[in-house]
Amino acid sequence: MQNKIQLDNYKKLRAYINEHFKEEINIPRIEEVCHYSYRNINRIFQAIHGETIGKYIKRIRLEKAAEYLKYSSSKIADIAFEVGFEDIASFSKAFKNKYHTPPSAFRKQCQIIQDLTRESLLIKQTERKKLSFEIEYLPDFEMLYLEYKGAYDNLSPLHKMWHQFYNYLKEKNLYSEQSVLFGECLDDDQISDAIHCRYNLALILERPLAFPLDGLFQTKVHHRQKYAKFRHKGPYETCPETYQKIYAFWMFDLDLELKDAPTLEFYLNDDATTPPEELLTEIYIPVQ
Repeated sequence: MQNKIQLDNYKKLRAYINEHFKEEINIPRIEEVCHYSYRNINRIFQAIHGETIGKYIKRIRLEKAAEYLKYSSSKIADIAFEVGFEDIASFSKAFKNKYHTPPSAFRKQCQIIQDLTRESLLIKQTERKKLSFEIEYLPDFEMLYLEYKGAYDNLSPLHKMWHQFYNYLKEKNLYSEQSVLFGECLDDDQISDAIHCRYNLALILERPLAFPLDGLFQTKVHHRQKYAKFRHKGPYETCPETYQKIYAFWMFDLDLELKDAPTLEFYLNDDATTPPEELLTEIYIPVQ
């Protein structure tokens, strides 16, 4: 019983931090959220998650800052304050310690890589077609999810976790032919270390759960959001090529601003019965 309480408090704190990490999160607030002393919850957090609360908050703030530098034109000082740093000097020092380059140089490097990628793709396609996409709004819905941490291209452990997730759904009578399964990509694998990249295996819940969740399974609400929807055809291993093309030509083909929210992937076929070249993945990229 004690272990379940500790796990529930860990999950509660993780969910709170993930939602509020840009704000000030002090010790009294942490203790209020999880009903544990900071010393005890920090030990539990480190044992389960592999890093202390403070290091986790600092890391995800810096990774979010790196995403803003890569995908937005916001001023560096504005980015620093947006992700929770009190001054530009402390932000620049922390950013350089993590990425071994100042924020301004990091942004230039990202732009150079984007330019080289675009040139490479243009060489391969003498008559390039504009990106094909649809605008779609996804409504509010409750989702059941299980977090996977690791490189997105390391598919073997990810497939194993999908198998675990599917078996849990069947055991709890949550899966049917009408069930909607999807993936929620929370991090950029070119910014976050592979061991820290977060991906949620998820199910849209048709009704509220009537039982307590086991282990690290969690629920949350997806709030109504506007997306640019792209379609990838082929094995999942080749999805990075589609993402590369989307981001390389985004500013040229889409008059849309990216939104700070997770990217969603809906898998339209059963990979056990569909030839790899016929697999379809819908990629939902959040936009303003």
